[in-house]
Amino acid sequence: MAAKEKETEIEYQMEEMMEDMEESRGSRLEHVAGELGLRILRRRPSREKLVICPDNRWYRAWTKFILVWAVYSSFFTPLEFGFFRGLPENLFLLDIAGQIAFLIDIVIKFLLAYRDPHTYRMIYNPTSIAVRYVKSGFVLDFLACLPWDAIYKACKRREEVRYLLWIRLIRVRKVTDFFHKMEKDIRINYLFTRIVKLIAVELYCTHTAACIFYYLATTLPASMEGYTWIGSLKLGDYSYTQFRDIDISKRYLTSLYFAIVTMATVGYGDIHAVNPREMVFIMIYVSFDMILGAYLIGNMTALIVKGSKTERFRDKMKDLIKYMNRNKLDKDIRDQIKGHVRLQYESSYTEASVLQDIPASIRAKISQSLYKPYIEDVPLFKGCSAEFIHQIVIRLQEEFFLPGEVIMEQGNAVDQLYFVCHGVLEAIGIGEDGSETVVQLEPNSTFGEIAILCNIPQPFTIQVCELCRLLRLDKQLFTNILQIYFVDGRTILSNLLDGNENNIKIKQLESDITFHITKQEAELALRVNSAAFHGDLSNLKGLIRAGADPKKTDYDGRSPLHLAASRGYEEMTSFLIQEGVDINLSDKFGNTPLFEAIKNGHDKVASLLFREGARVSMANAGSHLCMAVARGDVDFLRKMLAYGIDPNSRDYDARTPLHIAAAEGLHMMAKMLLEAGASADSMDRWGNTPLEEARRCGSRSVIILLEGPNHQNTAPESADHIHRRRCTVFPFHPWDPEEKRKEGVMLWVPNTIEDLIKSSMEKLQCFSMCSYILSEDGARIHDVEMILHDQRLYLIPDENKNKDV
Repeated sequence: MAAKEKETEIEYQMEEMMEDMEESRGSRLEHVAGELGLRILRRRPSREKLVICPDNRWYRAWTKFILVWAVYSSFFTPLEFGFFRGLPENLFLLDIAGQIAFLIDIVIKFLLAYRDPHTYRMIYNPTSIAVRYVKSGFVLDFLACLPWDAIYKACKRREEVRYLLWIRLIRVRKVTDFFHKMEKDIRINYLFTRIVKLIAVELYCTHTAACIFYYLATTLPASMEGYTWIGSLKLGDYSYTQFRDIDISKRYLTSLYFAIVTMATVGYGDIHAVNPREMVFIMIYVSFDMILGAYLIGNMTALIVKGSKTERFRDKMKDLIKYMNRNKLDKDIRDQIKGHVRLQYESSYTEASVLQDIPASIRAKISQSLYKPYIEDVPLFKGCSAEFIHQIVIRLQEEFFLPGEVIMEQGNAVDQLYFVCHGVLEAIGIGEDGSETVVQLEPNSTFGEIAILCNIPQPFTIQVCELCRLLRLDKQLFTNILQIYFVDGRTILSNLLDGNENNIKIKQLESDITFHITKQEAELALRVNSAAFHGDLSNLKGLIRAGADPKKTDYDGRSPLHLAASRGYEEMTSFLIQEGVDINLSDKFGNTPLFEAIKNGHDKVASLLFREGARVSMANAGSHLCMAVARGDVDFLRKMLAYGIDPNSRDYDARTPLHIAAAEGLHMMAKMLLEAGASADSMDRWGNTPLEEARRCGSRSVIILLEGPNHQNTAPESADHIHRRRCTVFPFHPWDPEEKRKEGVMLWVPNTIEDLIKSSMEKLQCFSMCSYILSEDGARIHDVEMILHDQRLYLIPDENKNKDV
């Protein structure tokens, strides 16, 4: 065990931090972000020749030398104040030597580089160093170096001047800093360090009190010195009446005894306050001792319990060193691990443990307050929605990286996106020809976004130049957010191209980025069309609210309206029409939404589209009509003709639907086509007319129908029946429920629509002054030529016109 501990102690070499990182998190957040973006790395300015680096070995030696003088000054100053009214020559020269040493230390501090508390960058500018020191401790340090003993003598020994000696106690902070570093050094036993520190605190307090006690006794007139705690003191047969003649060591020991027994509140009665001002000081001193006693007891308890932050740090560091030794890790990795653990201890930058018990909603607000200013200024997110920025901000994790660390390596897969808050990094790219490109990353820049968005290996190696504060976002979280805010994802890809026009690597990836933009738009159109196909109106509305364009088409040129119409979703069709989707848009196959509705038998949707101005327009209309005739689909043919399809449309053989009807002997379909305006004289690619097809088929009724009035004398009764059309008229709306329906009447179709309305009103006994005729699809009929044989019609009163009348 001893050997292992010795090995641990030998291996451990803790790097000293250049500046204590005791500034609060708020002070770091006050840093104003620097200029944003990527730019080619320039040669860094060289350090000033007269500036001293904090890790310089000569400076480290100087700190140890000045620490000795700080210990001397801290303990001698109360002694000088209480026991001397003017230093003797030997002590005076020693005092002058000490002040000269501290004056040199002041000069060194004017040349000592420091780490900026906001950005953690090393500052080597002499002006900045000087201004910082002047604003902090220069005045007190300078006053502490003045020869106050000589000034006291020059001022005719005025007692008020001697009080200025206490300024020198500011040097105690050098001693406390020394103990603070010892506590973290695991090569030194922690318990020993803490006990030595607590003993030093107790002795220093009693030492200072002892000097003040003696001062209180010696500042009274000589005639009243017997009326003091030491002048009236008798210990056994020994009297302190002439205490000034006693050896100084005995006087100091007596004063220290008085201070200790008073602090411990176990005074034996032999030494006690005599005059009022001694009583006042003892009351103040005892009150202070209660606080000091609580401090000492609390620290001793912490040592026993082993729960202090420093001790946890030491234990963690020992475990890490054992782990690194056992696994024989490289020195670079060792240094990075130890640096991170030290950084965690010094600055407590990791907030996860602090905020883990706070509700998620409050943590989100904290993230908004801390990180939103940085994310809003990132060029990658320029133009993105506030909701998207909010989702990014509340999922960020804060990390710090020390100089020299490699965060990402070129060619590796990336699963993190980083945002630079403070610090400087280098992006190093090695080309195929071995050339090296170095790019500098500064605050408000990002890295990892190219690899994540384009799904490619990391194009650059990212290395830390100065201590960096970064915000990290996991790839999966980022991808999930982009799936919801897809429009912002398209904006991000566009920003990636627009914001890096001068970046050679980005230009090389332009085709990949453009491909992903196109792919994303296609996927978005598929999502919208999928919602339309499944009738998910709420999802469709959500996508449109999030920025999806319902006018976009998929790979087949189909809009959401095509799919909604083909599935018969009336409400969704109405919503898409209101959104401005083109109702006459043809897809890749030349089909319109109206045709899709008709083809799939959704009459209400077809009527809705027709009322909104939709028209049947499709590629290969002749082929569709010919196929409908061939399979005997009378309903489809009637609807297509009613919605304005050209009955003379031809298929690939130049045949019209009438050719097919005549060839198959389909009398009703042939009559329907003729009434719709089909030409009986059209010829196909072989020069055949519908009449010739009918004769070849041998259908007499179709032949008579196609020959027309020239054959009426041969079959007058048959011809009369063939050319006259009848219809059935009902006195209700075609979409009324069953309980509202009434019986209708069958009529011959007259020459005008007005005659049909009039005869219908008479037969049905409807006495509305204004009415109109609807087809069974709900379409209003204005011309009797559009009425087919045996068609069902509906007589509807025009309520608006009746009100006007």
